[in-house]
Amino acid sequence: MADTTSDIAANASIVADLDTSGAAKIAPATTFSTSGAPVQIVPDVDPDHPAVDNDPRKNTTVQQNRIDFNDPTLTGRDAAAKMLADQKTIATSAETKA
Repeated sequence: MADTTSDIAANASIVADLDTSGAAKIAPATTFSTSGAPVQIVPDVDPDHPAVDNDPRKNTTVQQNRIDFNDPTLTGRDAAAKMLADQKTIATSAETKA
């Protein structure tokens, strides 16, 4: 059933409670983890809670965890060529060790 004009007017007076507690005052990060994430202490996060992945890099390789920053000074073509050359170097290095 569609809302009537009186229903809409009645609901218009309902206002959501706003969070007026102010800034959280969590100190800015001064260090970064190996994943590149800023290290900050958030007091109400329980790292052992089942909804929190407190070890997201578990069972991953060094290659999977490499931080790959885009270089804004390269064209897309040059960036792709550099990436492919780097991969070839890594593959050659791995073959040499084997």
